[in-house]
Amino acid sequence: MEKLKSLIPINLKQRIFESTSENLPSTCSSLIEFFLTLPEFQRVVRELSDPEMALCRKNVASALDSKQKGNECFSSGDFSKALSFYTQALRFAPMNVDDIDNKLVATIYVNRATSMHKLGLLEECIRDCNRAVGLFPHYAKAWYRRGKAYASLKKYEDAICDFNVALSMEGSLDGKSRIKDELEIMLNYCKRKGGTSSSCNKENEKDLCSRDRSYMTVEPHQIKLQCISTSAKGRGMSSPNNIDPASLVHSEEPFAAVILKQCRETHCHCCFNELPADTIPCSSCTIPLYCSQRCQEQASGKLSEYNQSENNIHEILSLDLERDIMDTTLASNVKHDQIPEHRHECGGIHWAAILPPEIVLAGRVLVKSIEKRRCSKETFEPMDDLELSHNYTQIPLESKLELHIHSIVLAYCLQHSYGSAFPFTGASASQLVILISQIKVNSMAIVHMKSLDAYGALGQSGKLSAIEDALISNVEQVRVGQAIYSKGSLFNHSCQPNIHTYFLSRTLFIRSTEFIPAGVPLELSYGPQVGQWDLRERQQLLEDQYSFKCQCSGCSQLNLSDIVIHAFQCVRPDCFGVVLNSSVVKHGKLDASCVHDFAAIDGLERALPVVKHEQDTIDKVAHLLLKQSDGLLRVGPGYCLTCGSYRDLESSFAATKKAVTNIKRLQATIISKKVSTILLSDALKSRDLLRSTMHAYSKDVAQAEDNLAEAFCLVGEFQLAMNHCTASIEILEKLYHKDHIVIGNELMKLASIQLSLHDLPAALSSINRLDAIFSLYYGSHAARLFPYLENLRREANKLAL
Repeated sequence: MEKLKSLIPINLKQRIFESTSENLPSTCSSLIEFFLTLPEFQRVVRELSDPEMALCRKNVASALDSKQKGNECFSSGDFSKALSFYTQALRFAPMNVDDIDNKLVATIYVNRATSMHKLGLLEECIRDCNRAVGLFPHYAKAWYRRGKAYASLKKYEDAICDFNVALSMEGSLDGKSRIKDELEIMLNYCKRKGGTSSSCNKENEKDLCSRDRSYMTVEPHQIKLQCISTSAKGRGMSSPNNIDPASLVHSEEPFAAVILKQCRETHCHCCFNELPADTIPCSSCTIPLYCSQRCQEQASGKLSEYNQSENNIHEILSLDLERDIMDTTLASNVKHDQIPEHRHECGGIHWAAILPPEIVLAGRVLVKSIEKRRCSKETFEPMDDLELSHNYTQIPLESKLELHIHSIVLAYCLQHSYGSAFPFTGASASQLVILISQIKVNSMAIVHMKSLDAYGALGQSGKLSAIEDALISNVEQVRVGQAIYSKGSLFNHSCQPNIHTYFLSRTLFIRSTEFIPAGVPLELSYGPQVGQWDLRERQQLLEDQYSFKCQCSGCSQLNLSDIVIHAFQCVRPDCFGVVLNSSVVKHGKLDASCVHDFAAIDGLERALPVVKHEQDTIDKVAHLLLKQSDGLLRVGPGYCLTCGSYRDLESSFAATKKAVTNIKRLQATIISKKVSTILLSDALKSRDLLRSTMHAYSKDVAQAEDNLAEAFCLVGEFQLAMNHCTASIEILEKLYHKDHIVIGNELMKLASIQLSLHDLPAALSSINRLDAIFSLYYGSHAARLFPYLENLRREANKLAL
C-alpha cells in the first residue's frame, strides 16, 4: 500500500487532503481512474483477489509435507510438535473433493488424535476420531484409536463397541491380532467388574463455544434505552428510568466482527474463545481456525460432510454417504447474525489476511447489507443499516489518503466476489470511506480476561502454600477481536464511565457501576480512565485513535488523580503539597470554565495517619491550583501548590528515572521467576527513593509496591509481600475509588497472599470485598470470567476446617 501511496500525483493527494464527506464521490472517482491505468495497482489487487496467486489456497503437496514432518516428530517422541504439524497439514489438505482427499484428511485427523492421546488430551482425541469416522466410516484406525481413548477414560463398554467395529474393518492379520488383544483385555475387565454404566451411544462432537450458553438467559436485561444527542458528543444512549448499580443495561451479538491478527493462531475465528488442541480449519482456505464444527459452519455457511449423528454405530456403517457441500439458504427475513462472515473471503483469495482489521471489518459490514438486500430484493444502500457517527473531516491528512486507498482496494475485492451486486465506482468507494471512518470511531475491541500465574498453578495443584504456586494472580486483558454492535457502538465515551463493558465469547454485556438517574448519558470508557493515565496521555490517545478531543467530566473538571499521578512531593517534610512537572503544567493551562467545581476535590486526603496541620495543608491544594490570570490557570513547574517551595525538577527527574529503571528490571525478573536477593535490595532502595521524591499518591510508587509484592511472593516472604500489596492498594484507592475494578484485581492478589499466610479472617475480608466489586462490574458472570475467585474461597474453606 505504501508503494501505491507514493505513486499518487501531488495534485490528487492535495484534493484528497482537502476532501469532505460531501465531495468524497469525486475524489474517489478520480483516484479510481488513476489506479486503473497503473500497473502496480493491477498487480496488488490481482494478488489479493486471484485464487491462482493466493498464498492461502489449499495445497495437497503442502499437506503431505506437513503430515510427513508430523510423522517424523511422532516417531522421535515429540508429540506436541507432531500435533502442531498435523494441524498445519489439515489447514492445507483439500476437503470435500473426492474420496482420496477424504481419506487423506481422515488419516491426518487420526494421526493428530494419536498425538493427543499420547499427551493425555483424551476428549480432544475422541473428537478427532469422530471427524475421521464421519469422513471415512470404513477407516479401521479411527475406530481403534477412539476405542483406545475410551479405554483410557475407563469407558470400557464404549471401547469394546469401537474395537469390535475396528476388528470387522481391519484387513491385515497383524492389525486384527492387535485389536483382538485389546478387545480381550477389555472383555476380561468387564467380566471382573460385572459391566459398566457406559453405553455404545456416542456423544456428538461438543460445541466448545456453546457448551455453556446459560449466561445468555440467566440475567435478562430489562433496561429501556433511548438514543440522545448532546452538544459535545453527538449521538449517545440514556435510559428514561433510573438505573441501580450492577444492573445489566444491555447485551448484544455483534453486527460484524473480525479476529485480530495476533490472535489468529490462538483463538477461534468465529467465537473468539481460545482454541483447543483439536482445532478445525476452514474447508476451503488456510486462514481461519475454529474451535468446533459449529463455529466453522457458522462462519463459512457450509455444512460439513462429517457433521452427522452417531447415535447408532451399525446404522452409520450401513449409510450410503453422499457428501455434497450445502450452502446455507438465507430466508427473506434473514438476521445479520445468520449471515456467514467468512464466506465472501474464502476460496483461495487472501485479502482478508493482508488488509488491516478495520478494513476487513468494513467488508463484513458491507456484505451483511448486500446479503440482506439480495434476499429482500431491496436497493443497495449499506449506510442505512447502522446509525453510526464519524469524524472524517477531523482525521489527519495521511489517514484520509490511506482511507481512500484501502476503500478502493476493498471495493475491487468485493466487486470480484459479488459482481454487479457491488459496483466498483467512486460512489461505492466513497461509501466505504465513510464506513471505515465510522468503524474507526465506533468499533469496539473485544477483550477477554485471562488470569495468569496463580490461577494456572492453583488450578493444577489445588494449593496456595507452596512457593512456586504462590505468585499472586494477575488478570490480563487480551484484545482478541474488533466488532461493530448495532446498539452497543452508540454509547459515548467518558474517562470516568458510569457503565462497564465486558465480553463472553463475542457477546457484549454492559452493566451499570453506579446509580444513574433517568436521562443521564450512559458512558463507557474507550481506553484508559482517570487514575490509569493522566489527562495529557488520555486526550492524546483519544485524539489519535478516535479523532475527538475528550470533554468528559474527568477531563473538564479538576480531579485528584490527574494532579498527583506523576507529581513530585514538596521538599518540605512538613508539607504534603504537590509539585507538578513541566509536561503536566504545559497541558494544565485549562480554561477557567472547565474548573467550575473545585470543592469536588474533597478526596484529597492522606490514607496514612496524618496530623491536623498536615490535613490543613492538603485542603489548600485545590484553592492554590485555581489561581487565575487572564482567564487561564497558571501553575509554575517545580513549585509546591501548597506552600510555594521549589524543587529542582532536573535532578528529581534524573533520580526517579534511575529508580524506575531498577523497578522495571525487577518486573522483568518476576516474569522469568528469577528474582535475586541483590535485585530485590536494589528495588527496595529505588522504592524508598521514589517515596522520598514522588508524591505519596504517585502511580509510580504504587507500581513499585506492587512489583515488590510479587517479588517477595516468589521468594516466599509472604508477610513482606502483604505489606507491599496493601501499600499499593492504599495509593490506588486515591487514584481511582475504593470500589473500582482495579482495586478488585489487586484484592485478588492480596487474598492469595493472606491465604498463603493462613490469615483466614483477613483473607475472607478481602474475598468478600472483591466479590462485591466483581459483582458490581460483572454481576452473575463474575464466577465465569474469574474462576480463580472460587478457588480462593475453596482454599479459605479448607483453612476454616
